[in-house]
Amino acid sequence: MNPAPVVRRISWPAVLPQLAALGGAVALGTQLVGPPNGVTFGAAAYLIYSFGSRMVIARDHRRGMRLFHGQQYGEAIAAFTASYDFFTRHSWVDKLRSVTLMSPSAMSYREMALCNIAFCHAQLGDGAKARITYQKALAEFPGSGLAEAALRLIDAVSKPATEHPGEPQGGPQSAPQSARLP
Repeated sequence: MNPAPVVRRISWPAVLPQLAALGGAVALGTQLVGPPNGVTFGAAAYLIYSFGSRMVIARDHRRGMRLFHGQQYGEAIAAFTASYDFFTRHSWVDKLRSVTLMSPSAMSYREMALCNIAFCHAQLGDGAKARITYQKALAEFPGSGLAEAALRLIDAVSKPATEHPGEPQGGPQSAPQSARLP
């Protein structure tokens, strides 16, 4: 079983342009071919564009995800870095992803790339690089819930046991006599 978690947040307003594109493709197919085959033709054209655009434009991201799920984290970092660089150079593609890629994702591909790079660093045992990359994600995407949660987890596991809230200073042995179990 693969221990790598996957987070998919949907932006419901981003679904509307997709529905409009599907409706437009079906209407155009119906005009060109006529009913009922026009509906099938239009829906097929929509699906080909939807999947094709993600296969071609987001190829580095998809390659990174394949490597990520195969637990090839070092190679996945390179693929996610290429994806981050592509979407940085072509930020309009990422910004309009609900139309350009037919992706209703609430997270941009750049944010996903940074969080995935950080996670891969953590899986490789490089907590310092993971922290730096999550901090970069949070700096570029304030309010990134994934980066915030990951940084809180990194902070929690890096604290000595005596710093955890609710635990007495000095650990369980220093608890009052009445709190100890017989």
